Amino acid sequence: MKSLWNDEEAASFGGDPLALRVYTSRLLGRDQTLVMHGGGNTSVKTQVKNRFGESEDILYVKGSGWDLATIEAAGFAPCRLNELQRLIGLDELSDTEMVKAQRVSMIDPTAPNPSVEAILHAVIPFAFVDHTHADAVVAISNTPSGEERIREIYGERVLIIPYVMPGFVLAKKIYEMTHDIDWNSLKGLILLNHGVFTFADDARTSYENMIQLVDEAEQYLYAQRATDAVVTAEPTVPLPLEDLARLRKAVSRAKGHAMLARINQQPEAVGFSGLSDVGTLATRGPLTPDHVIRTKRTAAIIESDVEEDVTKFVDKYQKYFDRNTDGTLTCLDPAPRWAVWKKHGTVSFGQTVKEIGIVSDIVEHTIRAIQWGEALATWKALPEKEIFDVEYWELEQAKLRKGGTSPEFQGKTALVTGAASGIGKACTEELARRGAVVVALDTNPQTPAMFESNSILGITSDVTDPEAVQHALETTIRQFGGLDMLISNAGIFPSSQTLAEMDGETWQRSLELNLTSHQRVLQACLPFLTHGIDPAVVFIASKNVPAPGPGAGAYSVAKAGLTQLARVAALECAALGIRVNVLHPNAVFDTGLWTPEVLESRAKRYKMTVEAYKTNNLLKTEVTSADVARLACAVLGAPFAKTTGAQIPVDGGNDRVI
Repeated sequence: MKSLWNDEEAASFGGDPLALRVYTSRLLGRDQTLVMHGGGNTSVKTQVKNRFGESEDILYVKGSGWDLATIEAAGFAPCRLNELQRLIGLDELSDTEMVKAQRVSMIDPTAPNPSVEAILHAVIPFAFVDHTHADAVVAISNTPSGEERIREIYGERVLIIPYVMPGFVLAKKIYEMTHDIDWNSLKGLILLNHGVFTFADDARTSYENMIQLVDEAEQYLYAQRATDAVVTAEPTVPLPLEDLARLRKAVSRAKGHAMLARINQQPEAVGFSGLSDVGTLATRGPLTPDHVIRTKRTAAIIESDVEEDVTKFVDKYQKYFDRNTDGTLTCLDPAPRWAVWKKHGTVSFGQTVKEIGIVSDIVEHTIRAIQWGEALATWKALPEKEIFDVEYWELEQAKLRKGGTSPEFQGKTALVTGAASGIGKACTEELARRGAVVVALDTNPQTPAMFESNSILGITSDVTDPEAVQHALETTIRQFGGLDMLISNAGIFPSSQTLAEMDGETWQRSLELNLTSHQRVLQACLPFLTHGIDPAVVFIASKNVPAPGPGAGAYSVAKAGLTQLARVAALECAALGIRVNVLHPNAVFDTGLWTPEVLESRAKRYKMTVEAYKTNNLLKTEVTSADVARLACAVLGAPFAKTTGAQIPVDGGNDRVI
């Protein structure tokens, strides 16, 4: 591990202590082997003038919810140092009372809540304090002889702290252990099974002390050849995608809410899943106790029957809770947050793309550290009760009691075809706004870069190509674990031709894209929709089905066939629990087809203004792509949970249809 300090870069942040605190915090955050996703914390002590012109000693400590990799000055909670230091004199302080006391000490009520380690930062007698959960250090301490190995590496340069819960108890423990110690003789503190603290009166030294201590731990692992123990392998059997969808559904059922699932088949994940003793390795406990909030204490082990294996995990989790609860706690959901799928890799579960990303990262670091620990001696996480106490921490239980509601489609996956413009694009964005992850298919080569949300995966794909459809479905299942909703929208509106003058190419092209491709997409999706969460399909047809017009035969016939396809699908899919409905939009002008020139030409033909032409319906209202998207999402959701086989107009009222 090397220092990333750069004088020029540091100078660009400015010279004041808080600015340098931001800089070195980001340096730590750049390296996931030090901190991951909000883990770790940093602080700086400085003086500020209050509104009366008086100087006050202030501790700026990382605020709750901020990530060191991207933290700004606003991410540090400013607390009166003397108030935090006085708290350490108390005999005891509950975590809830500690949070209140820390909040009261703040000079800015709009700042985030201080880290639960704020009191500890306050009692360390240096201006800058850095705290990480360095993989190498924690992996070494997670062995039976961990303390002896840590002492072998660092000697008397660090103070070794036995594991205790974070917060006031930890601060009190360290305060008592250091009462008669010369802090200047120390490079840092090693908290067994937890992490590292370093400190100094300048930002660079505190940061580089951290880098030095972690580097020494890494060098120790290299010297012991522990880093060579990480097994890599390539998959030897095809991934059963339907089983992945079944696994995701079983986990969602255990959670009581739709969950996403992401398979990792990188060489390290596959190698770990192939270890003969992986069933015991992955069930001994997390890399650090903090991870239990994200990953639960252990992985689910998937061998053959995915539903049965999830049920086994749920049963074990309930017994774990029953063994450790004091009778006052509320049991969390018993669903796993990650799984080892033997011979296939690892799987991460979460309700959002961000959640599965966090779990995936933690799992990658954990399986590596487990193998390091095994190479040194044996992997030995904290005892079950210690992990339980973090998972059921007073502060986490308080969050649970607050509850809250999730977005309508959170944890669900949707596929939208023809997604790069018009109705398809509006549907994609509306689904994402309602919490879904969306796979957006379109022939437009810009599709992958078109959407800003990380909940939308754009894929350039031609739905008239069976191989392209299969590839898109495989990507969907690998990325998100299943499929719950389909909006089959791709289509074209051919140039006007009477039946007498119809050319064969126009006819075939319309049938292929406006009808056959929809059947192909539905057929490819059905095996996964069958294992979806409240699965539903919406076909985007047209007003031309109930009210065709002359010159639009190729389009009208194909859309009529699409409607009949949907009706048959509703009959056949009902037994699978899949709802199928049809929308018939009309006169949706905010699409690429309707340029200002075309609109003006059409309006002129009917002797209307453009505005009158756009609102030429019974309600005298304009129908937009967003209107269609909102109705499509309603039909996919709870309001239409008891409806299938319906045909619904979205046209402002058309006298010919009515």
